[in-house]
Amino acid sequence: MIRTVKNADAGGTDEAALLRNRAGLLSRRSFLAGSAAGVGALGLAGCATSDGMSLAEASRLYGPVPDEKFPIPAIDVSKVDPKYFRRTVRYNTKEAPGTIIVDPGNYYVYRIEDDGNATRYGANVGRDGFRWNGDAYVGRKSEWATWTPPAAMIKRQPEAAKWARGMPGGLDNPLGARTLHLYQNGAYTLYTIYASLDAESIGNGITSGCVGLLTQDMMHLFDRTPVKTKVVVLPA
Repeated sequence: MIRTVKNADAGGTDEAALLRNRAGLLSRRSFLAGSAAGVGALGLAGCATSDGMSLAEASRLYGPVPDEKFPIPAIDVSKVDPKYFRRTVRYNTKEAPGTIIVDPGNYYVYRIEDDGNATRYGANVGRDGFRWNGDAYVGRKSEWATWTPPAAMIKRQPEAAKWARGMPGGLDNPLGARTLHLYQNGAYTLYTIYASLDAESIGNGITSGCVGLLTQDMMHLFDRTPVKTKVVVLPA
């Protein structure tokens, strides 16, 4: 069973982050940087990260996605610790291929592959007091999902009440372009794995228990994850 911390209201990002951008509820610093940031990083093509990926390669991996319903800007990869760039790693586990494992203590999400490998993604996770662990499964998948702030969040942050009936999908929506909704025993837990354009959130605890990947990583995971996929959240 999932263990939730007392007073945790899953399903949203931290209130301070939600207030940083008065036009929306989630800071999207990378929106304004957009494609220009990606182009700037290409000028650093000769610089390699500690994981062997050049910033030019990272810029291509996290480049703009213009053909989406809401065109997605490039991630400013200079604001992401290179250890959080997507890569294939060795990972020993008894879980079946396709299983998603969340390691909040190290800010990673793994998709188990064949032959002892996993695709590893950098993540943001729940902040202190909002962390949880246990087994769940993907009960449904959403593209450009509507976000509805939990009642407890509205109580703490009255400004969120404007979205009590739901915030439509879009670039300012905290759930982003893709969302995996986590369930247990047929019931929605209110926790999600969601898409973030906030480069500086990766490697940090900022949410009310949800797990965020860079949008391009989330789209990669979303496309390879069917409904009913097992999700294991490790203790932090």
